[in-house]
Amino acid sequence: MTKDVIALTERMPDATSVLAGLLAGGPDLRVETTGEGAVIQLCDAEGRPLVSIEAPLMLQVPGEADRLLGPGAAPAGDGPAWWIEARATTGVPEAERLAGAFAARLTMLLGGRVWPPDAPGTTGAARPVDVSGITAVPVPAAAQPAVDMLTDQAAIVLQDRPVVPMTSWLSEVLRATVESDRALQIVTPPHCRLSLATRQLLQSTPSRWVVQDERCGYYDGLTGAVLRWQDGAFVPDRGEDGETPVADAFAETARTEERQLVVSFRTHHRPEADLVLGGALEAAWRALTGGPPAGWGTAEPAGLAWSRRQLTDLAYRRAPEPTWTMAVGTPDRPALATLRVERTPDGVEEDITLTLGYGPGERPPLDALPALAGELVTGYGLKTMVCQLREARRDLTAPPRFERLPVPYAFALGAEGVREAGRDRAARTPLPEAPLRLGPESRPGFFYALGDGESDEGWGALETLIRHLRGA
Repeated sequence: MTKDVIALTERMPDATSVLAGLLAGGPDLRVETTGEGAVIQLCDAEGRPLVSIEAPLMLQVPGEADRLLGPGAAPAGDGPAWWIEARATTGVPEAERLAGAFAARLTMLLGGRVWPPDAPGTTGAARPVDVSGITAVPVPAAAQPAVDMLTDQAAIVLQDRPVVPMTSWLSEVLRATVESDRALQIVTPPHCRLSLATRQLLQSTPSRWVVQDERCGYYDGLTGAVLRWQDGAFVPDRGEDGETPVADAFAETARTEERQLVVSFRTHHRPEADLVLGGALEAAWRALTGGPPAGWGTAEPAGLAWSRRQLTDLAYRRAPEPTWTMAVGTPDRPALATLRVERTPDGVEEDITLTLGYGPGERPPLDALPALAGELVTGYGLKTMVCQLREARRDLTAPPRFERLPVPYAFALGAEGVREAGRDRAARTPLPEAPLRLGPESRPGFFYALGDGESDEGWGALETLIRHLRGA
């Protein structure tokens, strides 16, 4: 499995502390850089990497380390922490000890904690790890530091964390696999879960979550399909009848009182010079939680305090290419949003999915949705909005078990959609409850109730509404 070791330091790493960490393997190891200098690698005598070390990331967002690594992972105190991730080459035990010694040395000098706390090499870190005569396996030219095996069909990444986040390393692997017509396949033991960001990106690309299982070998953690290794990738294991069985472990699920509210919406803006993005997301966050997002970033952990201006500057630098970012909430209210900004021939579109978690006894603020839809229609160019409820974990992570699909609760149509459908058609639907008009009389939108968010009848109501608006 993965040999990731993370140093969470109280003070910012400087050149002296990083050098002390790099000397954990003694003075004879070679030091190389990759990723345009963003990754330092400790290498054997042949220049093959033993440990890859990512540039330090400052965490300005409370709770991010605990969200991804478990309670108590973050250093004590209210100040920011620095996240330095080291990944040891798979199959070389000395490399794992070297990564642990590097992280332990940093925390001794700068204060903080090492994750996992029992990582090999963290005890006796003052003494160099003996790596004499140790060599790493050759690395394919197209491989990334996070890739454990690269074939013509797939990039295989081994992970063993409480939560598998969409780190900058993993997002870079995902980008590279898409560009090279490969699939990203993340292999984990059964106790691992995916972060919401990782799950959403895997589902939107030719990727797979491969879960080890003592009964069937391997299965897909998102679909339950039993898998086997064939021609350089994990593929569905089809029986003699051509059908793929579902793993027993995937089907072993129980009902829960935890819920998630999923609000997905798209907005359109005219290409104005003073346009500042992120307003619709912030408005939704305030309406449903009482405050703005806590932080944002282009990968996990989200290290930056929430800033619409910084988000806008990033999107403008990347234009005309689309920009994917994520925003996170505070520890007391689990919330995570993904935002994709894209240039269009007539402006800029924001595609947003905001998910909030609720435990037993907590009630999602469904009464706030009509007012939120009205605000988005009036001030942020709403095109469409779908609100759904699902029976799923409050912490927003995805276990390798069957989870019931979200159920549509409400739908909103913006002014442009009303114009395309025809105002009379949009205002009179076959649904039991009449729609609520949103925004000004001259350019209205409409809010449609679809059900209680618990019954599958919500799917039928949504299909009926869409067919009606399209004139079918």
